[in-house]
Amino acid sequence: MAKHGLGRGVDTLFAGKKDGREKKEEQAMVKLSLIQPNPKQPRKQFSQEELEELSQSIKQFGVLQPLLVKKEGPLYEIIAGERRFRAAKMAGLTEIPVLIRDYDEKLSKEVAIIENIQREDLNAVEEAMAYQSLLTEYHLSQEELAERVAKKRSTIANSLRLLKLEEEILEYLRQNLLSEGHARALLSVENKEKRISLAKECVEKKWSVREMERRAKEEKTPTERQEKPKNLSSQWKTIVHGLEEKMKEHLGTKVKITARNEDKGKVEIEYYSKEDLDRITRILEGRGEE
Repeated sequence: MAKHGLGRGVDTLFAGKKDGREKKEEQAMVKLSLIQPNPKQPRKQFSQEELEELSQSIKQFGVLQPLLVKKEGPLYEIIAGERRFRAAKMAGLTEIPVLIRDYDEKLSKEVAIIENIQREDLNAVEEAMAYQSLLTEYHLSQEELAERVAKKRSTIANSLRLLKLEEEILEYLRQNLLSEGHARALLSVENKEKRISLAKECVEKKWSVREMERRAKEEKTPTERQEKPKNLSSQWKTIVHGLEEKMKEHLGTKVKITARNEDKGKVEIEYYSKEDLDRITRILEGRGEE
């Protein structure tokens, strides 16, 4: 069943802040005709099936969690809860419970983005763009953002990587024709045209993620293929894999170790922004993430 509630993390995040962001709150019943959606809502697509499911639940149990809104002249603008608002209209309600807070525009958008992320019902592209918006508009580091949305920094970094893909591929993700697993496999293909071609073929033939990974590996250049570990014992391959995982966890990013033999090889560390590179450099220098 679709969720009603506002993520507890949002209230926890913004209630009682010592930076001047603690806000007055009022609970009320407000006519639906006086409520308007947030034009900067990070969620762009709403599943009709899920809305109908939520509408039926509202008919039976009512709206269990108030919408979070702010006053906009004679109207109220939704900060969080647009899906509940839409479902309530479908259910034939004329009024709905709301929490009225006097957030400014900047904080309203920040709360709306974080609420959507915490609910985990954005598609992969919406989620990545939400992260990007918070990082750029609010000058947050990936560590600060990870703390606010209660996710690992590596999860955020991997999500942001999706935005490197071409618009055609991103549209497949928005429509759930490709999964994040498919997209991550496509990121390993360097050639733009090959990426798009593989994505189209994947959608047409409904490849599994494993099949996409296999096809992506076939597209690697001869040089890349030559760099695969050769004549390594299974024990050494296990050691290399373990080292990759330890470095990935420590650095919070993708790490690849290519062992030419048991004495030589190379280590590749990925970064996704200048800020990310600075962060990795601080860790490597032993200065932590500061």
